[in-house]
Amino acid sequence: MSKPMTKTQLVAALADAMGSDKKTASAALDAVANVITAEVAQGGAVTLPGIGKVYCKARPERQVRNPATGETKTKPADKQVKVTIAKALKDSVNA
Repeated sequence: MSKPMTKTQLVAALADAMGSDKKTASAALDAVANVITAEVAQGGAVTLPGIGKVYCKARPERQVRNPATGETKTKPADKQVKVTIAKALKDSVNA
């Protein structure tokens, strides 16, 4: 497995694809990340065409166990961020 792409590498690739400079590409990437974060934090969902859907799912209160001690605790309800991968991306990876 290869190393994941860093933000610097992603910004450079975006700049090349957009025909723009790295500063503009970095601003665009940061803007997209901020919009997704704000929407998901409010309980909404964001669909990234060809990539997938990012959404927030509520988890109820539940019992959890400490594997070292065997002690059972009640964990309060919380939220979890989920990503569903688009079929187009799955198909392109498996092609």
